[in-house]
Amino acid sequence: MFKKILVPVDGSTLAHAAGEFAADLARQHGAQVVGVYVIDPFPYIGIWDASAVGLQAYLAEAKAAATQALDDLRQVCEARGVPYAGDTIERNVVYEGILETCEAEGCDLIVMASHGRKGVQALILGSVAQKVLTHAKVPVLVVKPSAT
Repeated sequence: MFKKILVPVDGSTLAHAAGEFAADLARQHGAQVVGVYVIDPFPYIGIWDASAVGLQAYLAEAKAAATQALDDLRQVCEARGVPYAGDTIERNVVYEGILETCEAEGCDLIVMASHGRKGVQALILGSVAQKVLTHAKVPVLVVKPSAT
């Protein structure tokens, strides 16, 4: 039924759980998992050289976090014998980066985590999962945090 499953990751335990779910699903369907980590562009424009140094430090840290998150998903897929590909992209709007990757890679399902924010916190922070659900052209499976 599914051939390519996109899994956006952010290094969180929730994203790890979504990756495990996606890898299990991919194994059942003989599908490939495609991981994506979306880096927000450098959030601050300083003055002259300070911005260049800050940009380099920010990108180095962001790329290290992306590598770690994507490597975690790769290990999950390898443990299940599921084909995997991963990429890091930079976009101003995270959900748009997810949707662009979905289309570019020809994915037919998105499996992602939801942090489960409610009320004012969800309103202020926004929800990447909600925006992906609203704008995606393929099915989206949202893995929610378990109740503790």
